[in-house]
Amino acid sequence: MIDLKSMSQQEITDLMRSLGQPAFRGKQVFIWLHKGARSFEEMTNLPKPLRESLAQTCQLTPPKVARKQISRQDGTIKYLWELADGNCIESVLMRYHHGNTVCISSQVGCRMGCAFCASTIAGKVRNLTPAEMLDQVLFTQLDSGLEISNIVLMGIGEPMDNLDAVLKFLELVNHPDGMNIGMRHISLSTCGVIPGIRRLAELGLQLTLSVSLHAPDSETRSKIMPVNRAYDVEELFAACHDYFRKTGRRISFEYAMIDGVTDHDWQADLLARKIQGMPGHVNLIPLNDVVESPLKPSKRVAAFQRRLESHGITATVRRSLGGDIDASCGQLRRKAMEEAKKGEDSQ
Repeated sequence: MIDLKSMSQQEITDLMRSLGQPAFRGKQVFIWLHKGARSFEEMTNLPKPLRESLAQTCQLTPPKVARKQISRQDGTIKYLWELADGNCIESVLMRYHHGNTVCISSQVGCRMGCAFCASTIAGKVRNLTPAEMLDQVLFTQLDSGLEISNIVLMGIGEPMDNLDAVLKFLELVNHPDGMNIGMRHISLSTCGVIPGIRRLAELGLQLTLSVSLHAPDSETRSKIMPVNRAYDVEELFAACHDYFRKTGRRISFEYAMIDGVTDHDWQADLLARKIQGMPGHVNLIPLNDVVESPLKPSKRVAAFQRRLESHGITATVRRSLGGDIDASCGQLRRKAMEEAKKGEDSQ
């Protein structure tokens, strides 16, 4: 079956021509898909024989809301989506004064093994398709009734580990006949997969690259982020400097504040030295308490921020949203998996 929603408008137009249809049918189908049509029967301006033909040869895979939690604290909405094959992924809708941001997943599970992340506990199951990434944005907007203005690829999975599909998703969500969300309103996060960073630099997309750094030294980073053993932090900083030189785009460095691990003054000093020469921004993240992890939140966030700022580095503390609804990446999926397992064990 053809994954129609993962296709560009031109690819759909070519498919229409191959079916003996006029070219304008491609645009019609594309618009229906990006409005959230769940079946071909909904596409009422298409001839019935064409709708029947598409239903026989193409598949649509709209997700189902498996669970939805709304924060009483700040209105953050956490979605657990059930995909067509029964797997589940997460998206989070965050409301800011500058607009509504959705954080989406790029994989079912993750194989990167970061010690502080709930997403990676069960490992990677599979990559998401461009359509499955697009549907998280589209159906979050439709279900919530809130217009999405910004996208963050920082949910479950490593985007650079599924880069071809991610790039196709970016093309689709940016299309003027689709959701038309501009590249400057999109952030793509990576834990440091250097080949992906270098490929992105060559493409020159005007999105924001966000690097999940979490430690400036190789010894600490290798302990909490296995990816550092493949792509050392020194190589990572070099790739980041190259990225800035080629794109002119400021990089955001995500830094988890872990008690006694990543919150020392000498690490702030080292981080500042490594960033010098490019307009990097450090986003300090108060660690979420993941039950399965021995790592605990730092009590030195403010002191670490002041230390960075004393070196002329722009540093902010990420506002914590959805603390009452398992909003941290992977927590809701993990909880659902555990409940399902308990149900199986009791049978």
